Amino acid sequence: MALSCSRFFRFLRSIAEPTIVLVCFSTLLTFVFVLYQPSPGPGISQRVGWQSWDSVGGTPSQGGATQEPPPSDSDWWNVTSPQDDGSSYPLDTWTPLLPHDTGLSEIAITRCMVSAIMVGDLCAPDTTVEQDAVKGKWVRVERDLNLQSGLWSLNIYYRRTRRLDIPLVSDLMLLPPGEEPSPRTDDWFKVKHSIRDGVMRTEPLYLWYKAGKSLNEMSTEERQQMITEIDVLFGEDRPWYGFEKLEPAVTPEKEGILDSVYMTYRRGVKAVPHAPPLHFSQDGEFKILQVADLHYSVSRGDCRETDIFPCHASDNLTSSLLGRVLDAEKPNLVVFTGDQLNGQGTSWDPKSVLAKFAVEVTDRQIPWAAVFGNHDDEVGEVRQEQLRMMQALPYSLVQQGPKDIHGVGNYVLKVKSADGSATHLLTLYFLDSGSYSKGYFDWFGYFFPTEYDWIHEDQIDWFLRESALIDPIERPFTPDTASDLEDLWSRQSGQVPPTHKLAKPNALMFFHIPLQESYATPDTDKRTGLPLDIGSTLETSGAAKKNGGMFEKGLLTALESAHRNGGGIPEVKVVANGHCHVTEDCKRIKDVWLCFGGGGSYSGYGRVGFDRRFRVYDISDYGETIKTYKRTEHDEVLDEYILAGAGAPPYNDS
Repeated sequence: MALSCSRFFRFLRSIAEPTIVLVCFSTLLTFVFVLYQPSPGPGISQRVGWQSWDSVGGTPSQGGATQEPPPSDSDWWNVTSPQDDGSSYPLDTWTPLLPHDTGLSEIAITRCMVSAIMVGDLCAPDTTVEQDAVKGKWVRVERDLNLQSGLWSLNIYYRRTRRLDIPLVSDLMLLPPGEEPSPRTDDWFKVKHSIRDGVMRTEPLYLWYKAGKSLNEMSTEERQQMITEIDVLFGEDRPWYGFEKLEPAVTPEKEGILDSVYMTYRRGVKAVPHAPPLHFSQDGEFKILQVADLHYSVSRGDCRETDIFPCHASDNLTSSLLGRVLDAEKPNLVVFTGDQLNGQGTSWDPKSVLAKFAVEVTDRQIPWAAVFGNHDDEVGEVRQEQLRMMQALPYSLVQQGPKDIHGVGNYVLKVKSADGSATHLLTLYFLDSGSYSKGYFDWFGYFFPTEYDWIHEDQIDWFLRESALIDPIERPFTPDTASDLEDLWSRQSGQVPPTHKLAKPNALMFFHIPLQESYATPDTDKRTGLPLDIGSTLETSGAAKKNGGMFEKGLLTALESAHRNGGGIPEVKVVANGHCHVTEDCKRIKDVWLCFGGGGSYSGYGRVGFDRRFRVYDISDYGETIKTYKRTEHDEVLDEYILAGAGAPPYNDS
């Protein structure tokens, strides 16, 4: 009997277990798909974060304007890029390049006997978990105010919060001891330590901030005026885009001894304008201005080898010259070909230098690209960080490129037609030629280079892969003038030229340090019997001692056409280099033009009597014709010459 009961209960259990599982699973499905009907509530627009309820929805943030579709009759490139809404930006890290729309709730200044680079936030202001939850965690502005002088390290800290009920900072002032904001109200707060704390023989200066209204109490206009970020600027030049200087200077300038230091701040959101896609004009024109070797410093710069006298603030003089050239040429693209920074101990804060090097270009809303030179990361941030900064500037087209090859900033830009087909008509390659391959450190830890770097084999392979991905087009290109209401553009037979070919678009390549072949014997012009070497060379070779094979393995291998009748013409018609300031010739070697930009900056070395100059590439006929010339500081146009297209010297195999 006992055995029979045991078997009976085991039988019931074997039936009950799958039955219960089936019933529970059916109930769950019924709840999820039938019974559960969520209704709008505070949980839709609020979420729990590390500081209580963080608003993530409701009204659009200041930086996230909705994108409207372009009008049907607008050009294909005339499209506004959507802006991030900022709701996912981190609150507890200092990220001044992000367009934060979140306000600050409290500001402090701390001193530390050891640099924060070594000890991090060891000297951060006191706080509690409750304060962090309400006002936000303390965030360090990673810029030492006493970097040049002072007995200890001095840093600004702030709290940032998304809470709607916390008073937010809307104004800042720097005042000497004994002075107060006028009119003085209860919403003004004085920071405990002087912003000049630790600097000998300098009058103290105290930071005051106004935190009156909460986000709930602010109007739209007031939200645009609240303080959303703090930074530090070294030098007397313009602060980072969207920021303003807080006067007076934290550290006044002492020419030749100390560069000035300013606290800077941003109000609201200053969305960084993006460059439109590169495109030819309706009549097939596209102009590139090459800017080589600016050699800017944190200071206003020292003049070198010029007949200008007296000559002061060479960086400012160079920017003024560049502005005049831009107004005269009106380029569609500006390319900085390296050594934007002087290095050599004078560009010790790259961010302050990068804030000013392209302002003449960005003020005119001109798209720009850049490559690195050998001096750019001699001191301060490495190339990866500098590239991230350049990408955050207005109208920048700079790209990171692949991370698994040598260099930072190996990338490709394509220039397309203005008609509805948006045909790829011109290719622009950008490569990082590196800095130094050999050198030594002295007893004081300073690095002394002995050999330049070169373009490595993995970069050559990358270039060949990118070239292989480019589809051939019918050349010369004929734009479509038909209107097809967004359908495929059909070519009109009457517009097809009598002679045409199927080939890749022409290409230009930009990098800083020249190849060894730039100093080889040039081709001969079959029409005249003269060497194809246009311009002057007033210095010795600036190429690397090692030849990585870019010319033979890369430039001469990547042809514009794989067909036999292509004639072995290289895809890249022109290589544009910087590096050598008093070399500005264009020399054709085996059908490839190797050109120097020539020094355009009073801050870089030169030669008295040799005018500063900038090289122009004027591309016409929808990419078929490439013409170059140089414009000098005295507005002279020198050595105008057609490199490719109608009127150019014939190729060697033609």
